[in-house]
Parts: sequence; C-alpha cells; structure tokens
Amino acid sequence: MTTWSFTLYLLLGSLVAGSVGVMVGMGGGIILVPMLILLFHVNAHYAVGASLVSVIATSSGGTATYIREGYTNLRIGMFLVVAATAGGVLGALISGRLAPATITTVFGVVLLFCGVLSWRRREENEPDAPSDPLARRLHLEGSYPAIEGWHPYHVYHVISGFLLMLLAGGLSGLLGIGAGAVNVLSMDQIMRLPYKVSSTTSNFMIGITAAASAGVYFSKGFIDPGLTMPVMLGVFLGAMAGAKFLTAIKARLLRVFFSLLVFFMAAEMIYSGLIGR
Repeated sequence: MTTWSFTLYLLLGSLVAGSVGVMVGMGGGIILVPMLILLFHVNAHYAVGASLVSVIATSSGGTATYIREGYTNLRIGMFLVVAATAGGVLGALISGRLAPATITTVFGVVLLFCGVLSWRRREENEPDAPSDPLARRLHLEGSYPAIEGWHPYHVYHVISGFLLMLLAGGLSGLLGIGAGAVNVLSMDQIMRLPYKVSSTTSNFMIGITAAASAGVYFSKGFIDPGLTMPVMLGVFLGAMAGAKFLTAIKARLLRVFFSLLVFFMAAEMIYSGLIGR
C-alpha cells in the first residue's frame, strides 16, 4: 500500500468514525481505535494518541452545530465535566494499584446492564414531576427542538449523576478508556434527559477531557503528525456531517444504535478482563 492510498483509506475510515461518534456522543474512538489497530496495524499507543486528538476534533466539529440548533445543555455539561475531570485525575493517580483486568470486567458488566436499560427506555413516557431542587437552583432545565416545536424537559437526580460522572472519569483515567458511553448513560438513565440532549452534551464534554489526555500522549511522543492529520481531518468532516444528520434521525433509532455500540464495548471489555489483557 502506497502512502497516498494509506492516507486516503485513513481519511475515509475516519470520516465514518467521526459521523457515528458525534451522533451518539462517544467521540468515535470505539470505532477509530480498533480500525487503526486491526485494519491498519498501527501501534496501540499511536492509535490512542490519534484517537484522542480526533475526539477533540469531533467535539469541536459537532458542538458548534448542536449549540446553534439548541440541543446541547451547556450548564449541565460544564457542571458534570468538573466531576469527570476530577475523576480522571484521581484514576490516573491510583492506576497500577488496582487490578485493571478485574475493573475492566466489572465495568463491562455495568455497561451491559446500562445498555439493556437504554434499549428499553421510552422517552415519551417521561414523568411530569418537577425537576430536582438543585437542578432548578442551578438552572439546568432546558428545551430542545422537536418536530412539533421546542420541547421542554426536566432534570432529575443531579447528585447521583454527578457522582456517576466522577466514577466514569476515574475509570477513564485508570483504564485509559473513553468515558463517552458513561456520560450518555448517566444523563440518559440517571438524570432522565432526552437522548439527543444527552448525546450532544456528552459530545461537548469529551472534547474537554480528551484535551488533557492528549497532552500527556504528546509529551510521550505518541502523536504522529503523519497519522494524526488525516485521521483528525476525516473525523472533523464526519462530525460536521453527523451533526446535520442528527436532526433528521428519530431518537428511538439513535438510541438503538447507541445500545448496540454499548453492547459491543461491554463484550470487548468483559473479554479483555477475563483473559487479563
């Protein structure tokens, strides 16, 4: 394979990963990293480094569109990213003291359970009870555009969502995994936000958390410009396209697709944990 053909294939694959990642709020790393390692035989450290930079591109490319169209809840995003970042620092500090294989297996089981809940949930049956007192005090409620017009939503279990985000950040720092899936599940299952609000707000958050991790990989020399540039460009263009598609896709279809990705992540993590990888 020539350098030009390798770069072209990287660009096309990253385009798909970016469009999928921005729609489900997971950054595309779940597709991009396996693609780079299995299809292009890229070293894992360089694959993760390129993925982290691409997550920043995904977040930048999609967030601007989502904010302009009214999907992203910036107040919730800024509130929860504090917990995710703090958890990431704590996880990085205690990494090596615990058995990663065991934590990976347990985390995979939790993801599997959350994926089932996400598959079965129906947004049209949301409760009409008022939001949490803390949510009202912090003005976390909002509305998002729907076919019938702007649809207001309530916010529940703010403290529980914050604590789960702290755990998600800790697992991310401990295991080196992306917390995008847990971000969405926390807002979707615990705080009961509409799915499109959860995924777009998660897309905003992952760019902030990925920036710190990318700095670490850059300092260790794992950011290869020849690899990262086509990946970042493809992901950015895919994110811009995916952000446009989100408005036309039904929330139920998007939720099913997200659940399938979570099931894949859960199976991979359980398998990796059981074999001690």
